[in-house]
Amino acid sequence: MHFNRLTRWIARSPFLLVCLSAAVTVSAADLKEIQERGVLRHLGIPYANFVTVEGKGFDVELVQGFARELGVDYELVYSDFVNIIRDLLGQEVVRKEGEISLSGDFPVRGDMIATGLTILPWREKVLLYSAPTFPSQVLAVTRSEAAHSPVPAHSDLPAEIQETRKVLEGKSLLVMEKTCLDPANYDLKGVGIDLRPYTASTNLSEMVPALLADQAEFTLLDVPDALIDLQRWAGRIKVIGPVSAPQDLAAAFPRSSPELRAAFDRYLVKIKENGTYDKLVNKYYPGVRHYFPDFFARKP
Repeated sequence: MHFNRLTRWIARSPFLLVCLSAAVTVSAADLKEIQERGVLRHLGIPYANFVTVEGKGFDVELVQGFARELGVDYELVYSDFVNIIRDLLGQEVVRKEGEISLSGDFPVRGDMIATGLTILPWREKVLLYSAPTFPSQVLAVTRSEAAHSPVPAHSDLPAEIQETRKVLEGKSLLVMEKTCLDPANYDLKGVGIDLRPYTASTNLSEMVPALLADQAEFTLLDVPDALIDLQRWAGRIKVIGPVSAPQDLAAAFPRSSPELRAAFDRYLVKIKENGTYDKLVNKYYPGVRHYFPDFFARKP
């Protein structure tokens, strides 16, 4: 993917945004139990255009269709990036020195996550991911008046990433741990960058306002958030360059729910073949195929 083209597309993209449901304490369930219960609980986060505050969005419609396919009712259960895996598994994920473990005993509030969730190696150790549902990428962003210019476009993406990292050296970078913007995901710890974790909330939409309030010189955004923020804060922020390769987003399930995950993958193949998936992409992310051509060229 050509980074400069992506930046121009983001800057032109329409404003997109993101809802509330009561917590339900029911244990995790696989396909048979969900069909017997008659309700599929979808864990979502108000984020980009995947889940909206009006109860709409790309992932909302995706999972509503899946519930219909299963012959059950649909329920949207809201969470946040810090707690969503706990809400799915009933346990906290503990990351320590590269090791992943689960601890605690909490209410299980949903059967699956679908909220623009990035496939990350540490998450794969505790979750069952579906086939990819959408593409993304993590970008470094700064204020428009900053002296730093966007890195030159390269045909070699690793070279673009390295140049972006050089710009960040010795600078302050606003990050949000336990999310796709966690610096540990991109080897940004211990490399001479002044990392400043944002802890006021777990809402990714607050990263740019914090940047504009001078809490750091740079921040990280992924493409879905950049779509919104470059419109919302037009003329006040600019993209410097990528810090990651293109990423895949997917739905996620407990490891105890392999049949539910398999059913979702079959459903995803079906809607890609009958055109429903394409209609959802066009509705919520028009033009995206031009900037992630490899992703959309994949066969179901």
